[in-house]
Amino acid sequence: MGIKIYKPRSPGRRNMTGFDFSDITKTTPEKSLTAPIKKTAGRNNRGRITMRHHGGGHKRRYRQIDFRRDKLDIPAKVAGIEYDPNRSCRIALLNYIDGEKRYIIAPVGLNVGDTVISSKEADIKPGNNKQLKDLPTGTTIHNIELRPGKGGQLARGAGAAATLVAKLGKYCQVKMPSGEVRQVLSECRATVGQVGNTQHENIQVGKAGRTRWKGVRPSVRGMCQNPIDHPNGGGEGRGKGNHPMTPWGKPCKGHRTRSNKRTSGMIVKRRPSGKKK
Repeated sequence: MGIKIYKPRSPGRRNMTGFDFSDITKTTPEKSLTAPIKKTAGRNNRGRITMRHHGGGHKRRYRQIDFRRDKLDIPAKVAGIEYDPNRSCRIALLNYIDGEKRYIIAPVGLNVGDTVISSKEADIKPGNNKQLKDLPTGTTIHNIELRPGKGGQLARGAGAAATLVAKLGKYCQVKMPSGEVRQVLSECRATVGQVGNTQHENIQVGKAGRTRWKGVRPSVRGMCQNPIDHPNGGGEGRGKGNHPMTPWGKPCKGHRTRSNKRTSGMIVKRRPSGKKK
């Protein structure tokens, strides 16, 4: 898979890049594994906006992904690699030997015709799923569970990959893509390999309309607003002395908002702050 560079035939095309979709082998989704998506435009059941900058976007259907990988000891063959409009990575259609079909996240190195399995005796190769206690230390993994049987929740975006760094009895230590090291129960499952479509982060959108296709509406900087509308607004001339805040006065842009004390003990090492020294 490569990146396609468009010729600058218009201002919107200049500096725009996209995918050549050479890794896609199946263009139509499996109808039995899709479901409709109802658009809300960021509004709740009372019609009030609870998430700003949502609305519009191309019509699409949801692909039902098997994050649990709970079909144990039954091999499946990869029937195709497909595009999923609901996520940044590609998905793979699996045909199990008993006739059932399921979608999974397509990792790097998974091709049409390969066989994958979710089993304790599975080989350490991309696409196979095992419990953390059955994986060797240093294995690259993705689609990691936080609770046994709930389904993968960690490292699911394009190019994401975590590393199993240690196994300490009931818990395993996993290094996340952010650099954070946290403890996960040994009975939780994870898939071997790195999530595919690693070039996703290098795509240049090129024009504002391409973002509107994704259902993202324009946003106005707080500095450009009036002081009654935003804490950073107002002032004679351009002022940058204020601390970054949300429209409701809460600190942002680097301010820690984590308040889940119940699982704070699971974090062995915090992710890097990102501040320049």
